[in-house]
Amino acid sequence: MTMDVDIFDGFFKGKKVLVTGHTGFKGSWLSIWLNELGAEVVGIGLDPYSDKDNFVLSGIGDRIKADIRADIRHGEKLKEIFDEYKPDIVFHLAAQPLVRLSYEIPVETYQTNVMGTINVLEAIRTTDSVKVGIMITTDKCYENKEQIWGYRENEPMGGYDPYSSSKGAAEIAISSWRRSFFNPEKYDKHGKSIASVRAGNVIGGGDWALDRIIPDCFRALEAGLPINIRSPKAIRPWQHVLEPLSGYMLLAKKMWENPTEYCEGWNFGPRAESISTVWDVASKVVENYGCGELRDLSDPNALHEAKILMLDISKANFRLGWEPRMNINQTVALTTDWYKQYNNIPVYDLCLRQIKEYISK
Repeated sequence: MTMDVDIFDGFFKGKKVLVTGHTGFKGSWLSIWLNELGAEVVGIGLDPYSDKDNFVLSGIGDRIKADIRADIRHGEKLKEIFDEYKPDIVFHLAAQPLVRLSYEIPVETYQTNVMGTINVLEAIRTTDSVKVGIMITTDKCYENKEQIWGYRENEPMGGYDPYSSSKGAAEIAISSWRRSFFNPEKYDKHGKSIASVRAGNVIGGGDWALDRIIPDCFRALEAGLPINIRSPKAIRPWQHVLEPLSGYMLLAKKMWENPTEYCEGWNFGPRAESISTVWDVASKVVENYGCGELRDLSDPNALHEAKILMLDISKANFRLGWEPRMNINQTVALTTDWYKQYNNIPVYDLCLRQIKEYISK
């Protein structure tokens, strides 16, 4: 275990931490960081998306306590896993995370994002060992009015497309379960603290998902092709994957120490100056990579995706003392560095080096 990646005062050392979606992009980074902090990590996930994913290349599945293939839509199976491993803390990241794909598989998107989340909540409810549950949703859970100021945690949930609306619905379910079964006023009876967390457009090394700007960029660059940009003018709150993860982990520690103080919704996004267009971010990638060209493929008849989306992070800043460590230039540089290096050095070491670099900012 390397202590120089620990900004949580040794909190996670020896804790049993269950991560759903550990084979995914964010889940793999979280599992690596938790593993380095000395946590006993149990991962539940589907097969990774590709053999180039961060999960596969880093080999994190071989380093954690248990690497389990299971679908969160199977509630009884989840309860069996919880019962066997008796986690202290749960990070729920498993999801169908893509907007455009949700138009093709709307029912499966809802089954995974809404019923899957409810299954995790139920597994938490029936497992005495669990003290803290962090339910990861998305900035797209808010009813998007395309406003120029950031959404606050108390604004209405919604969503235009099946993905965004499924996450809004998941938030409503989380809130209902918290009030009905994990009410802070009855903490003495249930002993559990549940929060939901919403992050912005998360980028970083080892993401190869379809229809995401960073993987699109590096697939094109590696193939020597122009980078096709679907929504060049869309404005997003870009942040490196380690930013929200540091927030989720800090929140888990705070909830453990003061269970009735922090069990609510939280935004983890970048500062306002890191909110920029897709075209701008792709341009920075090309600049950092050292070659490449962009091609504007915007289609006036394309499927609806939000044009502008921002988060207000004042609450996390004031109440948790959390703030972003990097600006947009540092974020794109660190991300590009991973894709430039992953063929040359062991990916686990590369991720560890990037976590250290992030902490040093």
